Amino acid sequence: MLNEIPFLGAGLGFRKELKEGILANPERVDFLELILDQYINKPPFKEQEACELARRFPLVIHGVDLSIGTDCAPDLTYLDHMQRLAELVDAKWVSDHLSITRVPGNTLGQLTPLSFNENLVDIVVRHIDTITKVIKRPFLVENISYYFTIPPTTLSEAEFITRVAENSGCYLLLDLTNLLNNSTNNGYDPFEFLDQIPLDRVVQIHLAGSSYHRNLWLDTHNRPVPPSVFELLQYAAPRMPQLRGVLIERDQDFPPIDELFGELDRAREILAEHSPPARDANLTAQV
Repeated sequence: MLNEIPFLGAGLGFRKELKEGILANPERVDFLELILDQYINKPPFKEQEACELARRFPLVIHGVDLSIGTDCAPDLTYLDHMQRLAELVDAKWVSDHLSITRVPGNTLGQLTPLSFNENLVDIVVRHIDTITKVIKRPFLVENISYYFTIPPTTLSEAEFITRVAENSGCYLLLDLTNLLNNSTNNGYDPFEFLDQIPLDRVVQIHLAGSSYHRNLWLDTHNRPVPPSVFELLQYAAPRMPQLRGVLIERDQDFPPIDELFGELDRAREILAEHSPPARDANLTAQV
């Protein structure tokens, strides 16, 4: 079945701390991203909230616990929750991370990085095939922050992401803040990384702020988006013909809502300057 992926623009990750400001200024936000786990096994008002948001904004769904790097079948219960919420709110796409969050019998409670090797490529590709058959809509995988490589690693992260995208046919959610963190913490050039991955598979971008602690940049989502991340967006946007949305993530230390709207305006300006064809193009996905 063919699904068209619309151009959404500049959006915010929905958080309860931001709800009042978002609903009071809907014209400032082009779309919202819902965290799946905030709507699983919750009181009925949470589902009602999701439906109300869907009436006012285009929505996308972001999971954090598919654990698509674990060498066992995906959790079908979790996947069913993803499919149900996506159907309920008519999500334009769904996404999760290139990570491990659980192993048989144990939940890790965090996004754990993968070993970059051909065996893990095969595992992830196999799981993506299962996922897309269940959710029946475009599926995106996101790069995460990591602080050292996990053995046995035989590929670069860029090579790993490229093989996953090409072998599975999935799309990419490129977190430019994670890219900047990784390049700084692990000593490589973020612009060279962008030149090495299939930017024509990028549908969504995440932008956020990080914290610096003990010589490492941490993925904390508690600071403004730094200028260096917007520079990466300016560089990458013209090279992303299928880019459909840029999203600001904020999870802690919430500022006045106008500060986040200012970041959205900056992202929207870059989109308008560098990728205007995306507003009129249609992207189709075989699922």
